[in-house]
Amino acid sequence: MRRVVKKIASLCAFAVCSATAASPGPSAVSPSTGAASKLDEIVVTAERMGLIGTATTSSQGVVVDDELALMPAFRPGQLLETVPGLVVTSHSGEGKANQYLMRGINLDHGTNLAVFVDGMPINEPTHTHGQGYTDLNFMIPELTTNIQFTKGPYFAGEGDFALVGSVHLSYLDTIGDEASATIGTLGFRRYVATGASAVGAGALLGALELQHYDGPWDNPDEQRKLNAVLRYSAGDQNRGYSVTGMFYDGVWNATTDQPVRAMTEGLISRFGSLDPSDGGRARRASLSTQYHNAVGDGQWAANGYVIGNHLTLWNNFTHYLADPVNGDQEAQQEDRTTIGGEVSYARSAALFGLNNEFTAGLQARHDVTAVSRIPTKDRMELPAADNPLGFSERDHARLGTVGGFAQATTHWASWLRSVLGVREDYASGRDAGTNAGSASRALLQPKGSLIFTPAATTEFYLSAGRGYHSIDLRGVTQAQSAGQSALPLLSSASGEEVGVREQFRRNLVATLSVFRMTFQSETTYNPDAGMDFAGPGSRREGVELNVTYQALRWLEFYVSVAGSRARYATVYDDGTGHVGNYVPGAPNVIGSLTTYVKDLGPWSGGLEYRYLGPEPLTPDHAIIGHGYGEWNGDAHYAFDSGWSLGLALYNILDQRANAADFWYGDRLSGEPAGGVNDVHIHPIEPRTVRFTITKAF
Repeated sequence: MRRVVKKIASLCAFAVCSATAASPGPSAVSPSTGAASKLDEIVVTAERMGLIGTATTSSQGVVVDDELALMPAFRPGQLLETVPGLVVTSHSGEGKANQYLMRGINLDHGTNLAVFVDGMPINEPTHTHGQGYTDLNFMIPELTTNIQFTKGPYFAGEGDFALVGSVHLSYLDTIGDEASATIGTLGFRRYVATGASAVGAGALLGALELQHYDGPWDNPDEQRKLNAVLRYSAGDQNRGYSVTGMFYDGVWNATTDQPVRAMTEGLISRFGSLDPSDGGRARRASLSTQYHNAVGDGQWAANGYVIGNHLTLWNNFTHYLADPVNGDQEAQQEDRTTIGGEVSYARSAALFGLNNEFTAGLQARHDVTAVSRIPTKDRMELPAADNPLGFSERDHARLGTVGGFAQATTHWASWLRSVLGVREDYASGRDAGTNAGSASRALLQPKGSLIFTPAATTEFYLSAGRGYHSIDLRGVTQAQSAGQSALPLLSSASGEEVGVREQFRRNLVATLSVFRMTFQSETTYNPDAGMDFAGPGSRREGVELNVTYQALRWLEFYVSVAGSRARYATVYDDGTGHVGNYVPGAPNVIGSLTTYVKDLGPWSGGLEYRYLGPEPLTPDHAIIGHGYGEWNGDAHYAFDSGWSLGLALYNILDQRANAADFWYGDRLSGEPAGGVNDVHIHPIEPRTVRFTITKAF
């Protein structure tokens, strides 16, 4: 669907101070006048064409409105695929959080990718399904503007879950009055209405989205969701604020990953499910505010938020392995309230004859959550008498995190600058339920980069730093109860990166990054619980290449490819007879090729090839997932009368492949009590067509 593309004045505020005025985002962009001038040019052309002199690493960047508008995204979360080297996929129903992969790392549902929407953190710690669960189904794509992204633990303003990367999306302050309708194959229907009007000294924006989707599944997803947004904003790049309310409600059936042998034996089709009662229900409501104010030579910024989340997932991953009578379905439930915010200050100052930009800030967050795992059959809780293992968990957790950071960018010479930062986080949690206990930890994280600019068209980067992701509190207290070596509540990792950015011509720029990351604990999938747990340490080494070519005024090509090598620090036994050092689920190559057609008369569009390389499914590399490549396209035609038409094609070549592959044991009816180890797959959707008609008023 074509979005209304608006270059609003707040972009200037973002350019002046990305760490403060916009959100708790990347803090490396200089707030100096020179940096603002440079980034103004980026807005006019393309952000990748103007980052020399402002970026901290070769893998940091910005995605502007045009690329977001033209990205052929099958689901809302795939807007994040405009971030180079990031693949967003799914292994269950559409209402569930996506699966994220970047730089050879399976980020699961968000464990090592911090995502923020309009200043609010989306990742959820100690989640009922996966640590750092990041559900973007509440996001309305038409409202999104500007993605700021970082990679690696080199940015002082980035905290929990930002080890591998961070993504900050903003919402528009104003938008045109529009109504659109989309119909498509596989039972897809979507209706969106947006509008804004002047109220007092500011603007009041409203948006409403309704969607239904069945998918190719034998048991249709029947996804039904409603999104609503109401936002008031006022001010300019020097001083302004916004207050935003959001509401999301979704319900769906889910075809999870299924064992291959069930398909080869004819028990189910490729799009079938052994338990059609799997599904989910989600509800999210939030109220957030953002404020920025130029004071003297600096700028203050603050944001705050209150978020309420409810989620129930009904999953049956192992079928009859634990309960041969009723099956292994369980309800993973949670009710969560999150409150938090950030305050920061940035300014430029001369010190010892050197130009500097200083940024400092304080972030705080508190989560209160009731989390449970309850045995069910056909979504109904099993009474204790019918539950042979007597298994259930009900936890009541309180989690608090406070983080402070400071960062200084010093210009030693016209060709040399440094970015030095430090961050300290303190986290504590208490569980009053099944896994009763408490834990806390403080972690100091130094970070630094050296940037060399030998020519106006060339920049080299050397970066190193430490970061972390929090660990599920229940796993920490379980280890304490079992007398095992204590798991840290904050699991640290270190990273190093060498990169170069080269502006070959005015319309051709490339970046090359060589990176290494060492993790204290690798996230490992547990099919019995349908969630992740902290595994052994690991190391990633890789290289990433990104090339942007503005061939014509209306035609842009973007290529991104990342290759990596992932290994456990020690030999790992997955419990199925496979022992080795390979990290399961870690693809060796991730890449994309995107073509953007912008303002070719009434025409515009995007064509994307997304590639996910082979991945080991077992630590000895004996079982392999083969990955896939997929073409997606989107074309739009705008009439003078305010009407526009859009046509989207997904999986254009009708590729038969799997969006996700896993190796674990389960049991079908009649099989041995110990179950059978097998590959479990979730296929990508076949060729899909969607047609959109939009009227601007």
